[in-house]
Amino acid sequence: MIWPFKKQNKTKSKPRFARSYTGAKASRLLADFLSPSSSADKEIRPALRTLRDRSRQLARNEPYANRALQIFKTNVIGEAGLHFQSKARNLPGNGESLGSLDTSGNDIIESNFRKWCRPENYEVTGIHSWIDIQNLVVEGLVRDGEVLVRHIRNAYNPFGYAIQLLEPDFLDEEYNVKAENGNRVVMGVEVNKVNKPVAYYMFNGPSHPYDDLSYGITKSGHTRVPASDVLHIYDPTRSQQTRGVPMFAPVMKALHQLDGYLEAELIAARLAAAKSLFLVSPDGAAYDGDDFEDFAPILDAEPGSITQLKPGTEIQPWNPDHPMTAFKEFHASVLRSVASGLGISFVSLSNNLEGVSYSSIRQGATEERDNLKVIQKFIIQHLAEPIFREWLSIGITKGTIPFPSNRFDKFADAAVFKGRGWSPIDPQKEIKAWIEGMQNGIYSPADIQAHFGRDPETVFGQIESDIQTAKSFGLDLKFSQLGTEPETEQEPDE
Repeated sequence: MIWPFKKQNKTKSKPRFARSYTGAKASRLLADFLSPSSSADKEIRPALRTLRDRSRQLARNEPYANRALQIFKTNVIGEAGLHFQSKARNLPGNGESLGSLDTSGNDIIESNFRKWCRPENYEVTGIHSWIDIQNLVVEGLVRDGEVLVRHIRNAYNPFGYAIQLLEPDFLDEEYNVKAENGNRVVMGVEVNKVNKPVAYYMFNGPSHPYDDLSYGITKSGHTRVPASDVLHIYDPTRSQQTRGVPMFAPVMKALHQLDGYLEAELIAARLAAAKSLFLVSPDGAAYDGDDFEDFAPILDAEPGSITQLKPGTEIQPWNPDHPMTAFKEFHASVLRSVASGLGISFVSLSNNLEGVSYSSIRQGATEERDNLKVIQKFIIQHLAEPIFREWLSIGITKGTIPFPSNRFDKFADAAVFKGRGWSPIDPQKEIKAWIEGMQNGIYSPADIQAHFGRDPETVFGQIESDIQTAKSFGLDLKFSQLGTEPETEQEPDE
């Protein structure tokens, strides 16, 4: 009896996860692509001090790292630093309509803030001004990854307030415990159950914790400083990240290796340029030279001289030729990757405008400026605004700023800090485009002035002041009405 049976399907089954991510598959080509699961703090803790020390080494000795720091400081801060203006408006009941600027109050705030920003008032050492601190903070963020600013509320100045700028070395990254109140101390930062910093464990000063000036390392225990007394400024890349990482971290290896490659090429080029001759004789010691170096005779030859050698002595030239045909392309390729990792343009980092077209340099400059504007906004929100609010609160409480305490919110919320602007890449075309955009309602005067780091009120006030000054000298300045098309002369009919 023949039993019926089903025909077997001989087609091969498709492998499981055939449509999964290829980057997650295991293969011999990805054997060194390690990807362990870990938190941001677990990755940072064993590497933080080494990253910071190597980043400082790059800044001290390697030219392109130093150039990158110059680019960030020059473009984020600039020569004038962050520009402060008070834009408080009048409250109802004082004879002014709601919404009008409180001119007198704003002038008081701005003038007092300018006085406080002087070196003798702003920082406890009396060395650094407001602009100096901005530059140091930007450099610290790029080089060290984080900066500490401590509020000094009983400072010896008319305002009773100053700041103290500290390097992140004052936070002990090796101090990791569970506090008695249930909080965790992660790399010197005490955080609560929702990872909010509540205190910082800082080495006792006043000297730097790694200062070794003939009296040994000055680590002398910790001091618990409340988070309300410290600004811990860093740019986290993950949400539960407690400490900052240098911006040089992704490009650190490439920068160091590039510097070593440049040194090797320089030595090879020097050897190639040095032409030498060797004297060879059958017995190896038949020639007595003019001098000896490491027991080898040396002949001093002069141009136009004729020297008689001993019989059997031959002259063999030594030409250590070193081809450098691929040096330029390789160097530029590595430097482009470094510039990309830092978020700046290759042209800026390399100082090389060779073969650069207008369109390419414009595109690179635009992307670079957008990245620098992000850093500007970060500095404003995490440095300038918190310090201003602390200064205003203490100034009102102390009586240095002549306003009642109920006016704090009015002036604190009206503080405006603006970063530096940039000049147009192609002034004629860009200014014409802005004018056309303003005429068609696309741009406002505030939008255009913000590109230069200014505001319309300041510009219009300066124009009005210049017109009045010119009139006092009997001059007539011809200013066309802003935003209108210039009048064109009609050509006569032939």
